[in-house]
Amino acid sequence: MSVRAALAAAAGLVVLLAGACGTGRPESILDRETLVIGVKPDQPGLGMKVGEGRYEGFDVDVAGEVARRIGARGVRFVTVLSSNRQRFIEEGKVDLVVATYSITPPNRSKVTFAGPYYVAHQDTLVRAEDEDVDNVRDLKGRRLCQAAGSNSWRRVKEERQIAVRLVAAASYSECLDKLRDRTVDAVSTDDLILAGFSARAGSAFRIVNAPFTDERLGIGMRKGDLDGCEAVNRALTAMYQDGTAERLLKKWFGASGLDLTFSVPQFEGCA
Repeated sequence: MSVRAALAAAAGLVVLLAGACGTGRPESILDRETLVIGVKPDQPGLGMKVGEGRYEGFDVDVAGEVARRIGARGVRFVTVLSSNRQRFIEEGKVDLVVATYSITPPNRSKVTFAGPYYVAHQDTLVRAEDEDVDNVRDLKGRRLCQAAGSNSWRRVKEERQIAVRLVAAASYSECLDKLRDRTVDAVSTDDLILAGFSARAGSAFRIVNAPFTDERLGIGMRKGDLDGCEAVNRALTAMYQDGTAERLLKKWFGASGLDLTFSVPQFEGCA
């Protein structure tokens, strides 16, 4: 074989290899005809399981709207908890998670987030007759529920150095049971979560209405799916601009007394 022929063959091999390695973008949610979306099963107003494979709530409605707007032909909802939602994304058990998933540096190191789809605020829930708690500082010496997989307790005990006594629970639903039976004195997390539980419980609990953080709730997906993330962000922007987000917020929280926000949240940027 001549030198020229050898060089041509080598060049062709390079082209073939390059084509095999770079035939398109990385695997994305945009490649799925049916999206598997993880939602919470036990958060009233946000994500509640109401039957076999059937869920309802603000997060569920947002997820369905997003899926439709990015071109998915179908959606299948599955249960995720705070303790397993990251693992489910990493293992490919779900394509998206819409489950009050806060966009934080530790979470962003493992998951790509679109959004936030809403900016909630951490607040505190106590029993209705407990009039001694007016803000998070009043939790000093009290028993605070620590839901598995959630970082909300850290913002009380570690960031604000409030000497609470932590009581572990598997979920926020269990936290509310513990608050009801006086195993804990308070539950502190996103105000949307607290509003849903409080509305369901009637007059048993009260929200302190003293927010102390911004909780940027994101839509989680496989790390590195930037095309999918950008598509979801476009869908969220359209939902706020055409009034869909406002309609859904009023549907689920309009009667809760929360001061809701209807403007497009400032997105974090896909990474």
